[in-house]
Amino acid sequence: MGFKTGIDSLHQYGTLFGFGRATGVDLPGEAKGLMPSRAWKRGAQGLAWYPGDTVNVSIGQGFMLATPMQLAAATAHLANRGVRKVPRLVMRRGEAVDADAGDVMGGMSTALKNELLEEEPLSFRDGHWQIVVDAMVAVVHGTKGTASRAVTGLEYQMAGKTGTAQVVGIKQDEKYDASKLAKLQLDHALFIAFAPADQPRIAVAVIVENGEHGSSTAAPVARRVIDGYLGYPADNEVSDGGI
Repeated sequence: MGFKTGIDSLHQYGTLFGFGRATGVDLPGEAKGLMPSRAWKRGAQGLAWYPGDTVNVSIGQGFMLATPMQLAAATAHLANRGVRKVPRLVMRRGEAVDADAGDVMGGMSTALKNELLEEEPLSFRDGHWQIVVDAMVAVVHGTKGTASRAVTGLEYQMAGKTGTAQVVGIKQDEKYDASKLAKLQLDHALFIAFAPADQPRIAVAVIVENGEHGSSTAAPVARRVIDGYLGYPADNEVSDGGI
C-alpha cells in the first residue's frame, strides 16, 4: 500500500499534517523532525530514492523522525477534520502565555507565526475523514482491534492507533526476540488517541521508551490521561494486568 502510494504523496500529505516542521508550541528549541523526500535524500546523502525507502517511511520508520508533540498535534489535526490547532503551554487556568514575553507563541519567528495562524483547514471529503476515524475507533472498540484488550470498560468512544518504534535493526532472516536484547534495545511503544470520537475534546500521544507494545504499555497510559481529562474515575480498569 505504501509502495503504491509513493514517497511523493506520502511526503505531501505527511507535511500537511505537520510532520517535518515545527508545531509552533511555545517552548524553546522545538525539533522539526523529518518528513523525508526524494529531494531531501539527494541533498543530504547524494543518493537516489529507492523503493525500500518508501516502504520504510510508509510505516513511520526509515528516515522519518517525529516528536511526541508532532504526533499529538497531528492527532488533533485529524480529530478536528483538518483544522490545525497550535499547541500551547498552559501556565494557569484559562491562559497560555510565554513566561518572558506574555506571547502565546513567544520565541517563534514572525514568519512561522504568520504561517501557522494563516493556515487554511484541510479540505478533504467528509467520507474520507470518516473512514480514518472509523478505523481508529475499531482499533480500540473492535473485536480485532490491537488496543481492544488493553483499553476496556470505556464509557465513551475513543479513536486510537497503536505503534512500535524499532530501536535496533533486525536482519532479514531473523525475528525480533526480546529475550536476546538488552532493556535499552527493546522497541519503543507508541499510542495516539482522541476522544470522544464523535465530538473530540482531547488528543493524546504516548511514547513508552523500550515498552515494546503500544497496546499493552502505551494505550493504558493514554486511557488514564483521557479518563482524567473527561472526568471519569481514575480506578477504571485499564488493562488485563494493570500498569
